[in-house]
Amino acid sequence: MPDPKQPPPSDDSRERVIAAATALFAEHGYDGTSTRQIANQVGLNVATVAYHAGSKAELYQEVMRRAYAAEAQHLAGALAAFHSSAAADAAEAVRSLVGAYIDFCLANAHVPALWMRRWLSDAAEVIGPEAEYAKPLIDAVREAVEGALPDVAARTDVEMTVWTVLWMTHGFCCSGVLDKDGVRRGPGDAQAVDRFRAHLVGLALRELGLGGAP
Repeated sequence: MPDPKQPPPSDDSRERVIAAATALFAEHGYDGTSTRQIANQVGLNVATVAYHAGSKAELYQEVMRRAYAAEAQHLAGALAAFHSSAAADAAEAVRSLVGAYIDFCLANAHVPALWMRRWLSDAAEVIGPEAEYAKPLIDAVREAVEGALPDVAARTDVEMTVWTVLWMTHGFCCSGVLDKDGVRRGPGDAQAVDRFRAHLVGLALRELGLGGAP
C-alpha cells in the first residue's frame, strides 16, 4: 500500500508503468516479465514502480482490465450496429460484426497477445480475468445473435461459433500464416489480412447457416 505520508502517485508515471507493463506482458507474458524489467523500461526503480502501480499481480490485473474496457467499448458499438441491421440482412450483420472484431484486434495487437498467453497457462496464479472480462463479452455476443436471429440459434451452436471467431482472430493476429516460401505473413501484410478476413467471415456465415460467400 502507498504510504499516506507520501505525495499521491504521479498520473504520468503510473500511465508510463502501465504502458510498459502492457507491452512486456503481451510480448513476454506475465511469467516472463519481471518488475525490474518494467522498471528499467520506464527509467524508475522497483520500489517506485510498486508505489505507482502496486504489485506485479495488481499491475497485471490493471492491464487486463484496461484491455477488457477497450474491447467492451468497441464491442458495444459493433453490437448496436448488429442489432439495427440483423432483421433486414442477417448475413451482412454477421459480416460486419466479425469484421469489427478483426479490426479491433488488428488495431490493438496487445489484447489478443495477452489472451493467447493466458491460454498457454501464463499468469496461472492470477485468478479472475476469464470470469470478469472474457466471459461477459462472449455472452454478450452470443445473446445478441441468439436474440436477433432465433432461427439461427435453433439450428446451430452460436457460442461455439463465437469462440471460433475469437480463437482464429487471436491466432492470426499473433501468428499469421505462412506463404508459399514459408515466410510468416501476419497483421502487417494487407494481402494476408484480406485473405484471413474473407476466410473467417465465410466460415462464420457457414457455421450459422447464412451462406458462405464473404
